[in-house]
Amino acid sequence: MQREIIPSGAVIWFTGLSGSGKTTLAKALAQRLIERGHQVELIDGDEVRQFFPRLGYSREERNHHVQRIAHMAQVLEKHRIISIVALISPFEEGRAFARKIIKNFIEVYVSTPLEICEQRDPKGMYKKARQGEIKHFTGVDDPYEIPQAPELILDTSRLSVDQALNEIEKKVNAIV
Repeated sequence: MQREIIPSGAVIWFTGLSGSGKTTLAKALAQRLIERGHQVELIDGDEVRQFFPRLGYSREERNHHVQRIAHMAQVLEKHRIISIVALISPFEEGRAFARKIIKNFIEVYVSTPLEICEQRDPKGMYKKARQGEIKHFTGVDDPYEIPQAPELILDTSRLSVDQALNEIEKKVNAIV
């Protein structure tokens, strides 16, 4: 009896500003991969943060959050699960840490311009940050360090979800 080949695990790491389209793309990609029979876990940074309510937004705390999620994704990868991470992950050192510990790492920089992200403002966060109600908000009063060498750059103000997914799948198919 021939054994079925199980695809290797991988981590597809969406990074970008709030409102850039990370979660929308991550959810759509997860659905496509599940429909094709892959084992997939979606890890959303905002959802994980709810389990750690005392975690703040300083550079150190943000990097700690990124490292926590990278470790989660690494464990899933070892079990041949495709992790799709949607996380602002604003600092290069945090993303570099994830890349270092994850074997099959695909970084997708969702490069949607700040102006478009603010127009979308799905949670009203930019408005609150501009009014001073939220401090350390990435893109307003905290920096976002543009990835140095992502595997893919997508601007959701220029691409439809389907167009972006097609680009992502080209990268993913090379690994899984």
